[in-house]
Amino acid sequence: MLTYTEENYLKALFKVTFGSGSNEAGTNELASLLVVKPATVNDMLKKLKEKELVDYEKYGKITLTIKGKKIALEIIRKHRLWETFLYQKLEFSWDEVHEVAEQLEHIQSGKLVDKLDKFLDYPEFDPHGDPIPTKKGEIKVQYKKTLSEISVGKSCKMVAVKDNSSPFLQYVVKVGLGINNEIKVLSIQEYDSMMLIEINGKQSTVSQKFAENIFVVIE
Repeated sequence: MLTYTEENYLKALFKVTFGSGSNEAGTNELASLLVVKPATVNDMLKKLKEKELVDYEKYGKITLTIKGKKIALEIIRKHRLWETFLYQKLEFSWDEVHEVAEQLEHIQSGKLVDKLDKFLDYPEFDPHGDPIPTKKGEIKVQYKKTLSEISVGKSCKMVAVKDNSSPFLQYVVKVGLGINNEIKVLSIQEYDSMMLIEINGKQSTVSQKFAENIFVVIE
């Protein structure tokens, strides 16, 4: 049985490696995501290595073992299914579901998770647009870009967010943007990359930081 902290490390390690398209992660990268000191990460990695969940040498790159990746995907599957359940069935807003799902993801009953998946009709994506792993550990890869990579005059569709924090998600809603909304880039300021966009006929000016945290696909 793993501790909640150990599970959180495996989940974070998968997110870092999956998001970068690489199988490796650095200690500082993991520490930044978990908001802990690199020394704390090193201590935990030693424990995970002893349990054969990661391959790791001090100051070297970190990779998940097959066993570690399997567990990480199971945790992520639970988390995203619970987010979907809270959002679709209990009417939580998309900025509320993450914190609650952080607690529910540690439930160990595989039968409950399978029934939850079936009850939700096997969703492929959670409320934030993140792919939900299947029971077999398969995960759908989306070939997406950030809004900041879209040039003037082009249209795209929002499919996910990079930043899942409540303040950012609330701001996205305030701008009038949501999953599957079409966005047209009207102009980009040369000085600071401020972007004028149009959503459902309404124009909004957003920062480069905002645009870097919105994932889109070209239609």
